Amino acid sequence: MVVTRTRSPIRSNVGLKAVMAVSGIVLVLFLIAHMLGNLKVFAGAASFDGYAHWLRDIGKPALPGVWFLWILRAGLVVAVVAHIWAATVLALRARAARPVQYAHRKKIQGSYAARTMRWGGVIILLFVIYHLLDLTTGHLNPVGDPTRPFANVVADFAPERWYVTLFYTVAVVALGFHLRHGMFSALRSLGQQTPGGERRARAVALGFAVVICAGFLVVPFAVLTGLVS
Repeated sequence: MVVTRTRSPIRSNVGLKAVMAVSGIVLVLFLIAHMLGNLKVFAGAASFDGYAHWLRDIGKPALPGVWFLWILRAGLVVAVVAHIWAATVLALRARAARPVQYAHRKKIQGSYAARTMRWGGVIILLFVIYHLLDLTTGHLNPVGDPTRPFANVVADFAPERWYVTLFYTVAVVALGFHLRHGMFSALRSLGQQTPGGERRARAVALGFAVVICAGFLVVPFAVLTGLVS
């Protein structure tokens, strides 16, 4: 008797794309909320510190201490791992399904964002690790005081630490390319596959990526130029 194994629906191409979509939506919503929170730095130290302390107190008294933040971080880690896993499996399957490449095979045309998704993802991952050690745990921050979030941000992007701002900028730009390509792909999957629909999808994806990049970059450059101090 031959026993055949059926692949789990979540491991099918459709299931993996669904995992990418759901995890991507979760991460995008977090990025929007995080960006809006960062912009409170322009309201001054009291407002920004108050916002940061409010985040630590969400869930009290039902949740002790900073449990909400740790639950949020755990959820984000799951979303990131799921996103990377689904993208990697789909990429490997796509490569395996290609015909044998010839020596003079014409190079496949693709957008710059699509061709840089892999190294862009690596840059983003490295930056997230650094960012956590810098502004979350404080190990790499000149101030590193969890009770003074505004001071941590100002010290982090001070003019003499221009290399931090440069790294931040490279990571955010890589994120922008990632968002642009991901949103364009999602909009095409939702039916925007006519020439006019693709143009609209490209415009929406580009506009969204630019807004997110600008929202994140305005803070370090405001500190670097002395607008926020």
